[in-house]
Amino acid sequence: MIRALHRWPGLLALALVSVLALSGAALSVFPAVERLSAPQSEAGLMVAVLADRIQMVYPGVEQIRRSPSGRITAYWFDQGTPGAAVIDPATGAGVASADPNQVERWLTNLHRSLFLGDGGRIAMAAAAAAMLVLSLSGAALVARRAGGWRHWFAHLRGPLAGRLHVEVARIAVIGLLLSSTTALWMTASTFDLLPDSAAASAMPTEVSGETGFVLDQMATLMQTPVAELRELSFPYPGDATDVFTLKTDRGTGYLDQGTGGLLSWSDLTGWERVSETIYMLHTGQGAATLGLVLGLMALGVPMMGVTGVLIWLAARRGRPRIRGNQPAARAETILLVGSEGGSTWGFAATLHATLTKTGQSVHVGPMSGFAPERYDRAKRIIVLAATYGDGAAPASARSFLDRLNAADPPPHIPIAVLGFGDRSFPAFCAFAKAVAAAAQAKGWPELMPLDTIDRQSPQDFARWGRVLGEALGNSLELSHQPVLPKTEKLTLVSRRDYGADVQAPTAILRFALPRATLWQRLIGSGFARFTAGDLIGVLPEGSSVPRLYSLASSRRDGFVEIVVKKHPGGLCSGQLTALEPGDMVTTFLRRNPGFQPGKGQAPLILIGAGTGVGPLAGFVRGNAGRRPIHLFFGIRHTDSDFLYGEEMPTWLDQGRLARLVTAISRGARPHYVQDALRNDATEVSRLIRDGARVMVCGGRDMAAGVADALAEILSPSGLTPAVLKAEGRYVEDVY
Repeated sequence: MIRALHRWPGLLALALVSVLALSGAALSVFPAVERLSAPQSEAGLMVAVLADRIQMVYPGVEQIRRSPSGRITAYWFDQGTPGAAVIDPATGAGVASADPNQVERWLTNLHRSLFLGDGGRIAMAAAAAAMLVLSLSGAALVARRAGGWRHWFAHLRGPLAGRLHVEVARIAVIGLLLSSTTALWMTASTFDLLPDSAAASAMPTEVSGETGFVLDQMATLMQTPVAELRELSFPYPGDATDVFTLKTDRGTGYLDQGTGGLLSWSDLTGWERVSETIYMLHTGQGAATLGLVLGLMALGVPMMGVTGVLIWLAARRGRPRIRGNQPAARAETILLVGSEGGSTWGFAATLHATLTKTGQSVHVGPMSGFAPERYDRAKRIIVLAATYGDGAAPASARSFLDRLNAADPPPHIPIAVLGFGDRSFPAFCAFAKAVAAAAQAKGWPELMPLDTIDRQSPQDFARWGRVLGEALGNSLELSHQPVLPKTEKLTLVSRRDYGADVQAPTAILRFALPRATLWQRLIGSGFARFTAGDLIGVLPEGSSVPRLYSLASSRRDGFVEIVVKKHPGGLCSGQLTALEPGDMVTTFLRRNPGFQPGKGQAPLILIGAGTGVGPLAGFVRGNAGRRPIHLFFGIRHTDSDFLYGEEMPTWLDQGRLARLVTAISRGARPHYVQDALRNDATEVSRLIRDGARVMVCGGRDMAAGVADALAEILSPSGLTPAVLKAEGRYVEDVY
């Protein structure tokens, strides 16, 4: 619901909101310029003295005004000719023209009404309402993405467009909330939708009938500082019944021109003060610095608009068109999709096509459109659910659980739930698990037990498809071809070979860093931005299925580096390990935010074996801040496969690596990394109790052995690997 409130007002009102924001930002400059350019009155100057000075220069003065910026303007008649000037309060003489700034007037008319009168005012009010909705919903989404309001400024990862969108929103949202709220108030006031509580300021009925009292001796004017003045109007020449009208920050009064006495006074009401405060907050008049700050925040609107459209387009591109999609009321199989970035829709399209070929009528729709009362012919419901953030529903699954819980009676159609996620995250497939649990609690019959897909694995999907086929009594072969991002050719510049002596050929391959365009930097595509631990997809010749490798370098290093072990019969590993400098390979980049060391100076315990040391070496290489890093590295033999053995001593000397512990499985005393951890149990336990983060990279068997060893080591302290994962202090990148 929150995403819908945020997305559609933004997309529909982007142009209007941008005009509102940009014109408002431009107008915010004028109060500051006026404040700096206008002569200011000296401290303690009273209205009586100022008025006398001006009258000496301009005997026909009719009115003196002081703007919130402190600029004083006088208006007069000289032999029937009107005149006006900005006044120097020290002399009472004019120093500049009082003609209105035409640019400011033009911008004001654009900002208020698009030059369209009342219709334009209504349109701009709608834009302000859209900005208010965007600000509120955006703040909620930022807090959700950051992990709560307390983590508002938490570090973000991901494509540049998404990060820019959130970073600008973090700063600008307060100003946008203030500007949009005050704009709506002022619009309501313009159309008389607010109660009129202005104080009655009736003209006095009894005056002295005399004229000519000296200005600088009027008690009220002598007691009123110029800093409080808003307007002083003079009596009409020759009219003994007219009076001086004084308006200040405190209220309005009338003075007898013959005696100088105060005839009547009315204070500003509380409602008037509120209205004036709102006007000041919106325009910056009287608070030039605040106006500039709000103007700068308003400049974030077009930036957020552009990046928001880029995010929306990326999500749209990730959602494939599904041919032959049947209406829900006529379908035998209902496929419901919960997807954040769009990739899960690709799996749904593959499943839809395969089931359709078997003769079934299939409907695919978002989980948010769940409506069991429409499924007249449905024999089964299959839910493909990704997880957003820390276990939340993804974009296309909003309100699904509410709809399910409200269904009465519960659906009688058998259900199968398939979760999509990343095992390196503590909340792996948490939303899919919540869906399965809710369906079970509701008494929904189960077609198949809950299953999961790790990192969009086509192999996992094919395995699940065979089980689904057995449940349906058909043979299903789900051959999913992921929609790949745009690929780039990388050129190998150097290689280092290891492992030949232990029959495990392994190579560190270093490729030239491709040049990133400005557009790629903006949307975060290609190799415009990457860090060690991210993934590189390699498309081997003769196959359309990519293989993923963890990066051992970041963009700051100036090259792309991976570690590859040749597997018997391995198509991709065989081609990569056969590359020579100058050869090229087809690749793409995939973010891996779940396997990053994070910010701060808390110690890192890096545990890896074989090629798993690749991203860990990248973390050490990038540790310019000398964060304490303890590396436990499993190798077969120091003479054959000690990957990065040449760099390790240098990293130790530079402080990038605090300690290196090797576990040699084919040495005189064979042991593995889990054995090395047990041998160093006291120090490992101390580091973890002091807040260390554990990162494991390598094969699944090694990772399982490490988890068992850490469970033993931490048992006396009451900690477990599961607890550390829940805290985000234990992450794995296993294969």
